[in-house]
Amino acid sequence: MLVNRNSCKSPLREETMLIGQFIKLAGIAAGIALATALFAFSAAFAHEQHEQGGEGNPEILGSVDFQTSCAPGGAADFNRAMALLHSFWYAEAARRFTEIARADPGCAMAHWGVAVTFYHLLWAPPSPSDLKSGAAAVERARNVGAKTQRERDYIGAIEVFYQDSDKLDHRTRAKAYENAMQRVYERNPEDPEAAIFYALTMISTAPATDKTFAQQYKAAAILNKLAAQMPDHPGIIHYVIHAYDYPPLAQLALPAARSYAKVAPTASSTTAKRYVDRTNPGTESFDWLHSLDYMVYAYLQLAQDRKAKLLVDEVGGVAKVDDVALPAAYAMAAIPARYALERRQWKEAASLELKPAGFPWSRFPQCEAMISFGRAVGAARSGNLADAELHVERLASLQQGLASRDAYWAGQVEIQRRVAAAWIAYAKGQRKDALTLMKSAAELESTTEKQCVAESLQRALRRGTGRREVRRPRQSQGLLRATGEIG
Repeated sequence: MLVNRNSCKSPLREETMLIGQFIKLAGIAAGIALATALFAFSAAFAHEQHEQGGEGNPEILGSVDFQTSCAPGGAADFNRAMALLHSFWYAEAARRFTEIARADPGCAMAHWGVAVTFYHLLWAPPSPSDLKSGAAAVERARNVGAKTQRERDYIGAIEVFYQDSDKLDHRTRAKAYENAMQRVYERNPEDPEAAIFYALTMISTAPATDKTFAQQYKAAAILNKLAAQMPDHPGIIHYVIHAYDYPPLAQLALPAARSYAKVAPTASSTTAKRYVDRTNPGTESFDWLHSLDYMVYAYLQLAQDRKAKLLVDEVGGVAKVDDVALPAAYAMAAIPARYALERRQWKEAASLELKPAGFPWSRFPQCEAMISFGRAVGAARSGNLADAELHVERLASLQQGLASRDAYWAGQVEIQRRVAAAWIAYAKGQRKDALTLMKSAAELESTTEKQCVAESLQRALRRGTGRREVRRPRQSQGLLRATGEIG
């Protein structure tokens, strides 16, 4: 039977249209499902290993051979520090490089290594204190003096990033570092590390709006060529994964992900957790928290809410972390927010809090925004419009603060603001305005890809909403028809 859709003005249909806009543009893509399965498997395996208490070899980091003019006796230590760096164990890598510099005062490249650990290319711009520390390490490297032109090239490249950080924005300096590493790569064609670092810089500066993934493919081509010659190099494998860390490319990352688990098991989040538990009791590993975010996300997509709740409670008990970094902040904000929102527990979402209280949340406004987003949507859906509007105002403030320093995250927070505002408008009976806001949020999000730190909260909520609706086939069919997904 044909139905005149324009004649259907019931609140139920209007709500399903609004929810439908929240689902429509992203869908449930095969690439996303594959990426989710990959990370869920990896995280679940790691968690099982942790529960069984397996220790493993603490030095299985893969194979790195970074040639330097430093004392030959320190070569093995330098290569271990490089392997840690390539696996993003920045704090531990910095400690190792510092020890090398103490043991070999003439090793300028040890100070270069320290400088590189303060720039987390795929996470977030360095804090002011990290910029200061990185610049100081570069100055120490300059004062010691590199013994070869290749080493001077490396030091000069990272120096470009730290120079004029009080005058130039992060994006400008990141592109300058990419260009500098390209020159190092071109001047040293036989140096695989130059190629690896150049590829990483291309991944880090790839525009989030480029759906052709031109830089990612270029970086992957360099890395895949090296992988055939150096199959046990952790940086090559790790950066291939990140080059393809986008839903449309996810399948391409599978071979590298499987290889990485075998080549560098010490880099697993489980090993990181055991190391932190042993050396700093009462502190949680940021890497472990990062893995739990993917695990909770996967459990919720599979409707395994009880398993997700166990991890939500674990995160809720964290008092401090070993590295104040974006992956930790993201996980501690996203996990409770996605758990409440995807289960459609609106009052629970409305009462979300930033935890732990002593964490420097002001350094991560994009993460605070996830809690404000959860509160706003939860309050709007449970009828507390006054609170919802306050949280939308907070989202607007956070977005404005990000606009001048990080366009990507400013855009993500703006998407959240529009979604929350749409639910407020809907609750007020302003149906047309609500649908316009939700459409604009979906359209804005369709122009960007996910950031590598974790799955977007609003995208996950779209799929979470769809997952819950699938449990009720008739309502789900109506929702899909209302949004034009099926005829």
